[in-house]
Amino acid sequence: MILKTERLILRRWEESDAENLYKYAKDPDVGPIAGWPPHQSIDESRDIIKNIFNGAEAYAICLREDEKAIGAIELKLNGYTDMTDRDDECELGYWLGKPFWGQGIVPEAAEEMLRHAFVECGMTKVWIGYYEGNVKSKRVQEKCGFKYQWTTKDMDVPLLHEKRTGHVGLMTKEDWQERRKFSMGCEGCCERSEQ
Repeated sequence: MILKTERLILRRWEESDAENLYKYAKDPDVGPIAGWPPHQSIDESRDIIKNIFNGAEAYAICLREDEKAIGAIELKLNGYTDMTDRDDECELGYWLGKPFWGQGIVPEAAEEMLRHAFVECGMTKVWIGYYEGNVKSKRVQEKCGFKYQWTTKDMDVPLLHEKRTGHVGLMTKEDWQERRKFSMGCEGCCERSEQ
């Protein structure tokens, strides 16, 4: 499956993405704040594409102009998340290469993934989390309308062998529909007032 937005293509990962993945995932500013260590080689990135980015709803974030992978976004389904044990709920996770930070790319990708989750995957809830100090991820969640649920101290971060404070948010299908209605209604108002 391929998902498209105004600027982006979200598509399945391919082994040929390994070089690009490594280019962005080796940056120490990218992975550790999200709970994973920087990639050490193109071979490691290739292995991660084969064994980690192989979930049913795992996508490479690509710019439309060249379709090269610049980040990752995934709906982690039941069995691949510790936030829910229901088949009609999932967790949204994402990261983006540093050269593309601050351009609204992740919120744009996340909005499309929410649409996909609720409309095409039959989800009733989408959970999301971030570690204390990951201000960019917190901001994405606020922009997309996730509602804060709880904070957990001393959470295990297994890939980095440490403990952190984690914050959890939630988007229900009803909240998502309400936001869509509001934003569509607002666009209508704005269009009318310009005429």
